[in-house]
Amino acid sequence: MNRFISSLFLLLVGTAQLSAQQIADEQFHYPITDPRHRIGDGPILLFDEAHNNPVTLRGAYAPFSDLLQADGYRLQSAKEKISYDQLKEVKIYISINALYNLENWNLPTYSAFTDQEIETLRQWVSDGGSLFLVTDHMPCGGSVQTLGEAFGIHIVNGFALPKNGRPEIFSKHRETLLSNEITTVPGKEIDSIMCWSGTGFIVPTTAYIISLLNEEYEIFLPNDADQIKRPIPDNIPRLSGKGFANGAYLRFGKGRIVIFGDGAPFSAQLHGIKSEKRGMNHPSAYQNAQFLLNIVHWLDQ
Repeated sequence: MNRFISSLFLLLVGTAQLSAQQIADEQFHYPITDPRHRIGDGPILLFDEAHNNPVTLRGAYAPFSDLLQADGYRLQSAKEKISYDQLKEVKIYISINALYNLENWNLPTYSAFTDQEIETLRQWVSDGGSLFLVTDHMPCGGSVQTLGEAFGIHIVNGFALPKNGRPEIFSKHRETLLSNEITTVPGKEIDSIMCWSGTGFIVPTTAYIISLLNEEYEIFLPNDADQIKRPIPDNIPRLSGKGFANGAYLRFGKGRIVIFGDGAPFSAQLHGIKSEKRGMNHPSAYQNAQFLLNIVHWLDQ
C-alpha cells in the first residue's frame, strides 16, 4: 500500500501506519437508466497512468471506470507521456493525483508533467479537447501547479482541512456548493457532495466555481507532509480557506476544463478491518456519482 493512499484516508487519524488495506468496492453500483451513449460506442476517455498516479482504472478507480463505461464511454489507460498522436482520437483527458515522486513528500515539489507535455495539452484543449484534472493535498497540488498555471489556475501545494475535523459535506444549503451548469442539470440536480480533505486553488475570472472552501477551513503549508498530524504544530504556516475553490470549471479556447482539489469523492473504496466506505459508496456521498456523471457530460460537449 503506497504512502499516498495511506495518507489520503488516514489523514489526521493519528495512526502512523496503515493497519489494513483499502480496496475498490466491487459491490458499488449506481443505476443508470438512460446512458449518455450506446454502450461501447461513446467517446474515448483517456485516463492518465503515466505520472506516478497512485490510482488506476483496474485498482482504486475501478468503480469510476465501471460507472462511466455503464454510461457508454470507452475508457483507456495512458501509460506513456502526453503527445499529439496520443490525444488524436480522445474526447476527455483525465488525470487523477499525478505526482512527481511517489516517495519524496518534502519540499520542493516538482512538476509531474514536462514543459512539452503541458504545451501539448494546453494546445489540445484550446483546439477543442476537454481536461478533467483532479489533484489533492501536498505533494499532489505542487506536482500539477505548472500545469494549472498554463490555464490560469493557481493551485496551493498544501492540506485544506476543516477546523472542526468533521466530515466534509459541501452543500447548496451551506453555500459551499454553488448553482451552475454542472450542479443544476434538470432532473440531475446536485445539492451536496462529500469530500475527504484535499487542497484549494484560485481560478481566473473566466471560470465558474463549483465548490469552495471558506473561513471554516485552513490550508496548511508544511515542509514535509509527515508534519500534518493531530495536534498540528503551531509553527506550520497556514492560510485561511476563504477565497479558495476546491472545484471549478472553465472554457479555454474551444475546449473545456474541470478541476477538483480532492480525488477521494470519485472513488468507491472499502477501508480498514471494518471495510468502512470511502468515496461514492459512502452513505453521505449519495450524490457524488451523479456529480461525476454531470462533470463528464459537461466536458463531453
